[in-house]
Amino acid sequence: MATQYSTVQRFDDTLSVRTEDGWPSAKRRYVRRDGSCNMLLRHIPEEWVHYVTDIFTTLIEIRWRVMLLIFALSYILSWLGFGILFWIIALAHNDLRDPTNEPCMYEVRSFTAAFLFSLETQTTIGYGSRGMSESCMEAIVLVTIQDVLSAFIDTFVIGIAVAKMASARKRAQTVGFTSCAVINLRDGHLCLSWRVGDFRHNHMVEGTAQAQIVRHTVHTTGKVDIAYKDLRIQERDILLAVPTVIIHKIGPDSPLFRMSLLDLRREAFELVVTFTYTDDSTGILHQTRTSYTPNEILWGHVFQEMFRTTRRHYRVDYALFNQTGKVHVPEISAEDYHRAKCSPRLKHSPRLPKAPTITVEHASENENDIEKDIKNDSNTLKVEE
Repeated sequence: MATQYSTVQRFDDTLSVRTEDGWPSAKRRYVRRDGSCNMLLRHIPEEWVHYVTDIFTTLIEIRWRVMLLIFALSYILSWLGFGILFWIIALAHNDLRDPTNEPCMYEVRSFTAAFLFSLETQTTIGYGSRGMSESCMEAIVLVTIQDVLSAFIDTFVIGIAVAKMASARKRAQTVGFTSCAVINLRDGHLCLSWRVGDFRHNHMVEGTAQAQIVRHTVHTTGKVDIAYKDLRIQERDILLAVPTVIIHKIGPDSPLFRMSLLDLRREAFELVVTFTYTDDSTGILHQTRTSYTPNEILWGHVFQEMFRTTRRHYRVDYALFNQTGKVHVPEISAEDYHRAKCSPRLKHSPRLPKAPTITVEHASENENDIEKDIKNDSNTLKVEE
């Protein structure tokens, strides 16, 4: 659902992976933009055994058309199998050759009639022409077994269909991240941030944001090492009632602390971000994730404000969800910026601007009530209706 909103830039699914000798190599993403992992599993021992033993999860993960085909075949094959058994019983009881004989099943004189009797029994149609008699205990036992089996099939089919419709993947598509991440100044510190939003009206509970730096190293032998580094997020527990900006302060413990703009463009890593939450409508735990490459991290940008306040409610404009504005941010690393800011000689340097601020324009239902005293500061991003 997030793809319906306009984006700032378009990015592909390739990135540079650093090799053992230090030179980058073009590889596919580890985590795609839609949150799926770009993995191809091969030579799994007893692969089909795992799929069969966990048949419930297998049927939930397969496509709808395959699942509907399997369910249709389960009904048809059960009708056909019990129809063959009823036909064999009719043959053994001589119901097909002797019309005067008391039959096991009324109006079952052929294989087609036996199949229809099986179908009518399992689906409880009951047209009235075919039925059981008391002269054949084998047929009575077989009908009992078929009724019990049909109850299991119906329960299994309904449970799989409901679980597939309530799949966490479907709900995860209604929670999206911005198409890019940004680096700007907040409270005198360089910060990495991205925005997450829920495109549905119902809210969620216990939302937690996480982020990791994933690096790939390709050895000359073809071996690939993957290293993970967690990022510390400020205010990671979020009530996602409105789109929220997730902030990571680039401090000494951050892997981006010694990285300038030039270093960032030369780096080869993925910023994998996730948002784990519980839906308040169903109580099911979900997770939405995506990844950003260094080319998708915009230096010196801020997200435009999406909020307007009226007399009765807050108004959110999702047309601005992916939109950013440029601000003046030094192209040096957070380490150099902190050192220069603390230096007595460079403390008042014009190269070190103050942290940019974002002014929210309040809109009222009456156009004459709109506030007109918005400051025209050079480091202020204005949002117009």
